[in-house]
Order: sequence, then structure tokens, then C-alpha cells
Amino acid sequence: MQGLRALEQPCCAPGAPPLRASVAEELARRFKALADPARVAIVNQLAGADELCVCQLRLGLSQPTVSHHLRILREARLVEVARKQGTWVYYRLVPEAVEQLAFALGGAPKPRGVLATAEKTVAW
Repeated sequence: MQGLRALEQPCCAPGAPPLRASVAEELARRFKALADPARVAIVNQLAGADELCVCQLRLGLSQPTVSHHLRILREARLVEVARKQGTWVYYRLVPEAVEQLAFALGGAPKPRGVLATAEKTVAW
């Protein structure tokens, strides 16, 4: 997993200072990835579980369409492959990425730290 750049202050709260272009681009890419109801539903389902197999995502969409949405979320570093078991791929949410989006909007406290292990990533 690639490291996430930490925001020093919310970008979109009242009185927020201007963002560097690179930070604004990274945030925009993540928000753009969430600009589809199916991708929001995927993030929602993953938020309620440690990991889910593609076959467990109940979206009413074809498997290729679900895979397309997962690719976009992976490229935005909002989800990652948790493990592979035979032909099944299990995904998990990258919690610090979601927490940084909430912080960027001014709706959450700044994460104090992130611990990433092979099993799980935790922000506090």
C-alpha cells in the first residue's frame, strides 16, 4: 500500500487556507471516485466488514461492472486487496483514506497516527 499524505488542516472548513495543487489533486481524485452511487455502496458495505469477497458485494450489477468500480476505488486508494484465495479476491477499506476525506471536509478530528500491518490498517 502506498502511503497517504497527511493533511495539516481541513481544506473545506470555514477559514481554511489554500491547498497546494498536489494535495488538491489527490483529494479531488478520491472524491471523484466516490461520485458514483455504486462506488459509495461498495465503500459502505466494506465499512461494515473487515473484508469482503467480490461475490459478497450485493449491488445488483454484473461482476465486470463491480470489478470496474473496484478498480476505480483501488486507483484512488480508498480500497485495497486484502487477500486472494484461489480465484476469489477479498477487498478491504483503507480506513485512513476515508478519515482523511472526512478531515478534509472539516467533519472529523485530525488523525493522530496510522498503524499499518499485513492484517489491518488502523488510524487513531
